[in-house]
Amino acid sequence: MLRDLRLHDFRCFDQLVFEPSPGLNFIIGSNAQGKSSLLEAACVLLRLQSPRSSSLIDAVRFNRPGFGLDGHWNDRHMNVKFTNALKAFTLDSKPQSRSADYLAVARVSWISNDDMLLVRGSGSYRRRYLDFLGAQVVPNYLRHLRAYERALRSRNVLLKENRPRREIDAFDKPLLEAGEVLLSARTELCRDLQPRVAEALNVISGGSEALDIVYQPGAPASFPAALHASRDDEIRLRATVVGPHRDDIEIFLEGRNAASFASEGQQRSIALAMKLGQARSLEDASKCPPVFLIDDVFGELDPARRNNLLAALPVSAQKLVTATSLQWMAFPEDAAKHLLRDGRVTNKI
Repeated sequence: MLRDLRLHDFRCFDQLVFEPSPGLNFIIGSNAQGKSSLLEAACVLLRLQSPRSSSLIDAVRFNRPGFGLDGHWNDRHMNVKFTNALKAFTLDSKPQSRSADYLAVARVSWISNDDMLLVRGSGSYRRRYLDFLGAQVVPNYLRHLRAYERALRSRNVLLKENRPRREIDAFDKPLLEAGEVLLSARTELCRDLQPRVAEALNVISGGSEALDIVYQPGAPASFPAALHASRDDEIRLRATVVGPHRDDIEIFLEGRNAASFASEGQQRSIALAMKLGQARSLEDASKCPPVFLIDDVFGELDPARRNNLLAALPVSAQKLVTATSLQWMAFPEDAAKHLLRDGRVTNKI
């Protein structure tokens, strides 16, 4: 569990101390009080990445050089500092040069209204969904992802500048080595997710709709052959046109494309089911449930789906849930209530 969290110059917060309870926690506050930022800070502390932005620069408080986060996951002391676009992190007061040991400590499941984009957004959202899971359950996944991204950026710069082919080809080997690891890992991730996501949808919706997620790799069966065959297209488009950066997941409800066929309520349920399936994969891989960071999703669900979602969450898991009000539900006796107002958290509601 996350025992405590301290923020300094993070988003809208100058200073903030938050001490959640072990089980279900509701963080209540009006709009623009920083509820989402508080959950984001927990994710950054535990996973060194933001679920809301691709760059941590966006999380720095206005007109400040950086931010600091500090807290405890069980008995492990974790600290992150981000200053002048550089990230530093310590574990049990020992500076870490590599992220592997730090990221092995905690597991996180993030659920928010933006998850609707998993169903009807571009493929980048679904790739990020796989990467968030892969980084937590597949050894060295993040290292291979970063290596692929570096090779891809370098290759695309050379293609855009129309540089000689031998310079472009120099990046083929690192691109292929890291890319084939990602393609294999994502294939297995989707295979593992399929039954979990389908089961979660039935729990949330209270029905028996058939849901299928199908991995669509961004390269045919042979990535090396596909990369070589795409040379003419690369010259014409001045970009790398095959590879894991073009991966996607197709989502089918009752055999039809969910983005165009499913209603908004069904799409919302599918997005939640994908996140619950992801969380169950995390739980099985680490032998304990992740901490659930659930950002203001209940106001968009009908009462039955709200209660079904709460019931679907592992009883033993720590859950941090933001909302503007609790009038929509019968308050669980074992839940803790925290009021966020004017940059402070109190338990007086």
